[in-house]
Amino acid sequence: MAVLRAPPLLLPQPLSPSSSSRSSRCPTCRGVAAGIPSRTRIHGGGSGGGAKKRLLASRRRPGAAGAPSCLPATEDGVAAAGAEREDEDGYLAREAGWGVRQMGRIGEEMRRVAQVQAEAFHFPVALFNDFFFDFFKAEVLSALIYRVRNSPPDRYACLVTEEAEPTTQLLQAPYEKIVGVVDCTVQHEEDILKHLQGANEYLYVSGIAVLPSFRRRKVGTALLKACEALGLQWRHRFMVLRAYEDDDGARGLYAKAGYRVVSRDPDWVTWVGRRRRVVMIKELPIHDNQIGQQ
Repeated sequence: MAVLRAPPLLLPQPLSPSSSSRSSRCPTCRGVAAGIPSRTRIHGGGSGGGAKKRLLASRRRPGAAGAPSCLPATEDGVAAAGAEREDEDGYLAREAGWGVRQMGRIGEEMRRVAQVQAEAFHFPVALFNDFFFDFFKAEVLSALIYRVRNSPPDRYACLVTEEAEPTTQLLQAPYEKIVGVVDCTVQHEEDILKHLQGANEYLYVSGIAVLPSFRRRKVGTALLKACEALGLQWRHRFMVLRAYEDDDGARGLYAKAGYRVVSRDPDWVTWVGRRRRVVMIKELPIHDNQIGQQ
């Protein structure tokens, strides 16, 4: 009997130096718009969750009012921008009772993250589905551990959504509250950089996963908002993600959040049985001089 396996998680390209914007104009300061994926499947067009990096368990969140106003192009100004997004509970973002923070380097929490991502990626099979799911979940966990151990703190982060209500926190262990996951990776793919004026790097959002029973409850909204808050903290001007071209729900929500399509996969990908993807980008309200001081 042939063994069915889910596609392996992809590894990122080597990372380049920090981004530097050369535009002479500052983008209009505005609040960080939020958007949500329409379903539990990963909305990265197959590239989600593959960065081989390490992450820190620091917990920070943006202020409830969204992005800050323009700050002086000094180290103190950049620090103030980050401080404006900190929260006493360690959340990068809050939305509809959910809180988003960086994943902690704790065994049970990492296993929970692998569970959420495996449920999002796994395609059921007719026979021995439980066996194949457990096998795939082990692969996801192995890849996550590798990223945790090998990532600088400002190049990769796994963000998790949990119920932030105090009553729920008392009844559950921290890892049991995790219902959504997303990966944020600093990348520098040339085919994407040509669409990002003056940038050497960007923050790539992938692996958005939500447990089935928590769909359409703004879990994804909180995840995407936190990704943008992290991009502001790391002083990246551009957010980038991929979505399937035929996934109108996801594309519509990303467009509403401020993302726009800049490129598509070539037609020939459909000849080999693959779904076409689109690349969508969003520009964040960060001063050029702030980015240049990275």
